[in-house]
Amino acid sequence: MSWPLIIITLLAGLTLVALDIVALPGAISGICGGVLVFIGVWQAYAQYGSTAGNITLIASIFAGIIMLVLLMKSGTWKRFSLKEESDSKVNQVDTSTIKTGAQGKSISRLAPAGKALFGDELVEVHSEDGFIDEGQTVEVIDIEGYRIIVKKI
Repeated sequence: MSWPLIIITLLAGLTLVALDIVALPGAISGICGGVLVFIGVWQAYAQYGSTAGNITLIASIFAGIIMLVLLMKSGTWKRFSLKEESDSKVNQVDTSTIKTGAQGKSISRLAPAGKALFGDELVEVHSEDGFIDEGQTVEVIDIEGYRIIVKKI
């Protein structure tokens, strides 16, 4: 294996390891990257002797450390982190207001889940069959725990 192929193998391996850390779950790409780095270092030893192999090994270790330091900087992770807060909550069904047969109005499109207004209470509902457009009158046909099932009237 020539030097350009060894360098390409090492860079591909380090790239796969970086992708595994940052983006790809499951560790498969990290394992493949580690194998590629091992093959690159092994080929440097086999083709060019122990001095070239040692230099390749040390350079690979330093490149890996530099890559990890760059990935662990706080600015790097900000690009991948969630920036929105989730303010959703589980329906607290008020059985005095919402019960089977109660009628309300869809506030958002039910595709098949969305929001509906029953009296002055806004809750998440689920359509029994298909989509229901915004502004349609809906009726509660079942309440399964915190899940409210509605149909269009």
